[in-house]
This record gives sequence, C-alpha cells and structure tokens, in this order.
Amino acid sequence: MAKICEICGKKPLVGHNVSHAHNITKRRFNPNIQRVKALYKGSVKKIMVCTSCIKSGNIIKAS
Repeated sequence: MAKICEICGKKPLVGHNVSHAHNITKRRFNPNIQRVKALYKGSVKKIMVCTSCIKSGNIIKAS
C-alpha cells in the first residue's frame, strides 16, 4: 500500500545515510501514516492519514 496521506498528499522523500567515514547509501524518509476511521467527504471511511494531519485537526474522527 502506498505511504501517501489522503489529506495533505505527504509521501516518502529520498535521502542518504551518511556514516562517520562519509560512506553514503540511499534511504527513504517515510511519513508516519496511520489508518483512521474518519468523516471524509460526507461519509465515514477508513483513510490513510499522516499524524500531523490528525494532530492539527484536519480530520474529524468517527466514533
């Protein structure tokens, strides 16, 4: 499943691991995506949302 936030569109970024000897290898910075039951477009659905959207109140959680 794709690690993309359905609210803000946040997705993985690419960077490097850098060792003390300055050896460089590729790595991915994944967003913290959670599956949440929320009110989305007028109905209750399970959506993939990043934690920053949950904290900021961009979604309304269904109880």
